[in-house]
Amino acid sequence: MSNLFEQIKLLYDQALYSNVISLTNLVLSLSEHNADLLSPYNKFHVYIYYADAHFYLDKYRRAETLYKKALQFRKCLIKSKGTGKPMLDGQKDLPSDVNIKYQIHLCLLKSKNPQEALQVLQSIPAKQRTAKVNMALAKVFHEHGMERSAISTYKEVLRECPLALEAAEGLLSLGVKGVEVNSLIVHSLSGSMNLEWLNTWIKAHTHIHNREYTHAVSALRSLDNVVLLRDNFNLLTIMGECYYYAGDDKNALMCLRRARVIEPDVTKGVDILAAVLYKTHHIKELERLIPAITANNECTSEICVAMAYSLYAARKINRANILAAEAFNLNPNDIEATILRGNLLIEEKKYQEALFFFRHAVELKPYRYESHKGLVDCLVGMHRLREALNIASSSCKQLGHTARVLTLYASVLMKDPVSVGKAKNLLEKALAQDEIYLPAVYLLAEIYEQEMNLEAAIELLEKQVEINSTCKLHQTLGDLWARVHNEEKALDHYAIALNLDPNNRRALEGMHRLDNSSSKLDSTYYMTVGEEQADTTYDVGDADGLPDTDNDEAPEESETEAVWSDMDLEANSQ
Repeated sequence: MSNLFEQIKLLYDQALYSNVISLTNLVLSLSEHNADLLSPYNKFHVYIYYADAHFYLDKYRRAETLYKKALQFRKCLIKSKGTGKPMLDGQKDLPSDVNIKYQIHLCLLKSKNPQEALQVLQSIPAKQRTAKVNMALAKVFHEHGMERSAISTYKEVLRECPLALEAAEGLLSLGVKGVEVNSLIVHSLSGSMNLEWLNTWIKAHTHIHNREYTHAVSALRSLDNVVLLRDNFNLLTIMGECYYYAGDDKNALMCLRRARVIEPDVTKGVDILAAVLYKTHHIKELERLIPAITANNECTSEICVAMAYSLYAARKINRANILAAEAFNLNPNDIEATILRGNLLIEEKKYQEALFFFRHAVELKPYRYESHKGLVDCLVGMHRLREALNIASSSCKQLGHTARVLTLYASVLMKDPVSVGKAKNLLEKALAQDEIYLPAVYLLAEIYEQEMNLEAAIELLEKQVEINSTCKLHQTLGDLWARVHNEEKALDHYAIALNLDPNNRRALEGMHRLDNSSSKLDSTYYMTVGEEQADTTYDVGDADGLPDTDNDEAPEESETEAVWSDMDLEANSQ
């Protein structure tokens, strides 16, 4: 009869879980009527196999119930052992209940019951907690803002498993100094190891969690060589994310593309790659990305976000909204899903609903520019300019006086004729940091035009086209030259704009107007420079007294805008 247990174990070892369930269900019923069919020790393990089989088949509630039965049966065995009754084959000791409780916690997490899952983990005595239990506890503490508990628990993980890099990164994200984390790892390791690469890795992540993305990239680049971690997927993905957070879409795209070539089936970073492809107008590449990532992967929040961006690019806003909502439901703390959801609602002019998501985004990641920008976009759309200016003020303090944040603030100030002068000062400061940051260029040119200083606007834009040849630059210059009655130069710039984008409506209409009336221009046609496609979401505080500071993100911003020229040329060649 003992062969029945061996057969159940054989099925379990061969991962024939549905067969385990079918056989075990019968054997446990038989054992109720025949106590000699399974020894107590074997019956306890049968309960574990039975529960595990349900867990591996995603039947989490049933698995939870069976794990609890196994725990109850174990208590009975311990009591019977105390009475001196024989109950274990070969006098074996009962395994610990720690793993059973860990599995119950996983079932509860899968069943969307995180609070009870935490209680189960905390019921395990501290001295009995294994590294995986401590890691799970640390993550929960971290997510719920229990920083002191998270730090102490992450440290316990590293003491037992010195190269648990996720635990090390958790400590760094909670403000523990890199030197302390490095010391904890080295002291816990036995023997001599070459850990130079690890020191650099810790240094890079310290910079990441301090929002020093330029320094982080420099450290990560030093690892991206043939001697160390050349063409490592995780390294390239982290570098791409750093560039993206700093606003450097060009380099972010380069790193994330390399990562996709190395590991085309891995979904990590695919949501950010989709966001960058959308922003840089690589629509065809974005469309090709979706079949590749959905072929062999389950639907995760990252995949839903990527698919939503593809639909967004195709202007299928309703369907994009559904997928973004699904991504948010799968993981309410997914910052990319939250930001996309807000932007899609803005697209539908549902500003009040979008405001909820951007407020949530700021709570999740207060250092993300897109979160603050979304708040300002919503408030501007709702004509709540005073609140938009207040948000802009706080984001300038939180994010630093970078070119893009100063430009964001200036765009809000420009809504009020009284504060246009302050906006002009901020834009000049932005361009002092990054002289080819195009959003600032367009807005400053618009102010010059409002002041009827058309020569200054033309000079500013002509300087830019020597560096970046974009459709919008040439179309805007065409409008300006037409306003000063230089038809030849206006036609030249309109022609270049149409060469870059044959469908540019303003360039087409401007050229037709010049053809129809070469001697008398209707100045009312020429819209204000930057009025179309103007970025209206910008934050900062008081414009007065903002210090001129160099910023690490400024050079990366200029590279971001340089990519727009490449995109326009590529679109035309296609």
